[in-house]
Amino acid sequence: MKKIILILALLCASNFLFAQNLVNLFNKSNEFFNLLEQNKFTEAHQYFEVAEQAKVSPDNLKQLWTNIKTNLDDIVTLEAVQSKIQGQFYVVLVEGKFKNGSQNFSLIFNKAEKMVGLFMPPKPVTYINPAYADTTLYTEKMLYLKSGTHQLAAIATVPKNITNFPVVVLVHGSGPSDMDETVGVNKPFKDIALGLAAKGVASLRYVKRTLIYANEFNKVFTVKEEVLDDAIAAIALAKTIANADTKSIYVLGHSLGGMLAPRIATLAPELKGIIMAAAPARKLTDIIIDQNKYMFALAKDTTKAGQQMLKDALSQVEQSRISNLGNIKPDSVVVGLPAAYWVDLNQYDQVATAKKIKQRILVMQGGNDFQVSDIDYKLWESALAENKMVHFAFYPTLNHLLSSQTEKGSAQQYQQPANVAEQLIIDMVDWINAN
Repeated sequence: MKKIILILALLCASNFLFAQNLVNLFNKSNEFFNLLEQNKFTEAHQYFEVAEQAKVSPDNLKQLWTNIKTNLDDIVTLEAVQSKIQGQFYVVLVEGKFKNGSQNFSLIFNKAEKMVGLFMPPKPVTYINPAYADTTLYTEKMLYLKSGTHQLAAIATVPKNITNFPVVVLVHGSGPSDMDETVGVNKPFKDIALGLAAKGVASLRYVKRTLIYANEFNKVFTVKEEVLDDAIAAIALAKTIANADTKSIYVLGHSLGGMLAPRIATLAPELKGIIMAAAPARKLTDIIIDQNKYMFALAKDTTKAGQQMLKDALSQVEQSRISNLGNIKPDSVVVGLPAAYWVDLNQYDQVATAKKIKQRILVMQGGNDFQVSDIDYKLWESALAENKMVHFAFYPTLNHLLSSQTEKGSAQQYQQPANVAEQLIIDMVDWINAN
């Protein structure tokens, strides 16, 4: 097991340290292939880490590129499109479309942003609309969300031949994310949007700011900049959707978004209700500790070195419990995030906030979720059970992405296509329509 703090951070797609490097890594990946296309193999060779340069020669690169061009012909498009963290390395996926076919490339970078690997993965599994998404029952329209000085692409998914319909605003989990909340080959927000619309409920989803404006998150920020400002702007935009019932606007928060949903409700009292899917009831620190312990147990590392590694990782995670800055600078990095971020989040009590809000609440949790466990669900249930405005729904087989699985598993599960469970969508629609 490599020495790494497993900051799955609720959605496990990536973390903010990675977001800071995202633009550089994308640019380097594109530049590398530009050099290959210009037959500048010696220059391209310099992109590799020194130890790797001894294993891969400029002639090797020339032969590789010659073979690719011979088989696939000229480039149509070749561009870095996705990224993720894998252990202590950064992986950038470059999508290649050629005259005679397609080929993707995975470039592996170390922390010094030097290449340590180049792979040609098999053709990826493509997303398939869920069976419950009848395309004849809804339309989708591209919009732009204006949030302060930021502009974010958004999509309104609207049921056909229906007026005065409710609208659900979808709020992401942590880390950079597209409007579909894509994780691996899964797109839970797209599934939910299509499923809701096919059953008469509109939705609005948007690209998360941390994906588009990654460079802004290399300084002090909190969940206000990461989530709250754009969620409030999205609620305002939802009210402008033609034929929407402006008195029936809901927020569905997933993971971190669910944790913050009560806070959003206090900022937007006009909301009819909030849906908290896989929402932590505890501090983020507790969630990360649980994730570390789970992943360590899954690795079955019983060595003393392994035990020490876990102990060291948990010790570092504990540093994130800060609730006031004191002598700590706001931009000091603590477990991958600014100290000010942790202080803001640790001062927020989502359970106490949920008790105070007047809106309807739906709490949804999966039993096969290894990122946010049923411990949190039980805490929500215990705290809110006497509130008649709150409804609870537990699904034993659902994972963190809200799809049905045979076991909890690991993040590898997210590389297998699986749609959001239809029953969850049916229950959401029934709850919304029950008013």
